Amino acid sequence: QVQLVESGGGLVQAGDSLRLSCAASGRPFSNYGMGWFRQAPGKEREFVGYITWSGGRTYYADSVKGRFTISRDNVKNTATLQMNSLKLEDTAVYYCAAEHRATIFSYYKDNEYTYWGQGTQVTVSS
Repeated sequence: QVQLVESGGGLVQAGDSLRLSCAASGRPFSNYGMGWFRQAPGKEREFVGYITWSGGRTYYADSVKGRFTISRDNVKNTATLQMNSLKLEDTAVYYCAAEHRATIFSYYKDNEYTYWGQGTQVTVSS
């Protein structure tokens, strides 16, 4: 089992920055690829970004590319989503998710992930 706890959400203005953290516990964090997803009201959950188990590669949705950055610290067992130049359409509940590096293939699909955090609300106002 892997337990994930997100933090860092809040209310910000358009153009501001926000950093979300995902703290992991349980099995060795360095064995897991980490994804970030979000779900806006009335919409399906969508892929935001992914970082490989080593942190060597990252992938992003087109909608956040150039604005969001994912990183991880395998010593502190944390993954971070740095969000810059926030837009109104970034408003959503953000989730981190983990899947073992041996069994993650389509990192952009939410059903690839076994472990999920509880989510943290990000609200961007004008």
